[in-house]
Amino acid sequence: MRKFLDFLQEIGSIMYVGGILSHIFIGANFGHLDPQTAYTVAMYKEISAYILILPGLGLKIISDIILYYSYEVKPNYMKVKFVLIAFLSVNAFVFLVPMMPELVDLAQASVEAGEFTPEFLDRSHTEGLIGMSNAIPLVLEILLTSFKPKIFGK
Repeated sequence: MRKFLDFLQEIGSIMYVGGILSHIFIGANFGHLDPQTAYTVAMYKEISAYILILPGLGLKIISDIILYYSYEVKPNYMKVKFVLIAFLSVNAFVFLVPMMPELVDLAQASVEAGEFTPEFLDRSHTEGLIGMSNAIPLVLEILLTSFKPKIFGK
């Protein structure tokens, strides 16, 4: 059972991290070329958030919870993972996912205006900052998942 849950965690990580990396790559390379491209990028980011990032995060959360309760003695690395996943979940569900449709609408307004609107540029910058705040917790969570270190003597 634990091997299957580890497998689900890995699949969730691939979906979640792959979605995030694609957001970073496409945004950095094509997100501000012109308003029409920014609109297409915003639509891609919104769709990939629903198809890759949220389901991947969900798999990680569900498998972590089930795995945690499968241990008789709860490993400390799992407790740290829960804190990291909670941070990532709040960022995803409270900030980034609600921001995706808004960015699409603001990008569409930029297309109609023929240039980037200040609102789009401001919101796009905010999305980038919130996304960057995921980097350290995400790397730590992946390392804990991969290596399952003994933390604090357990």
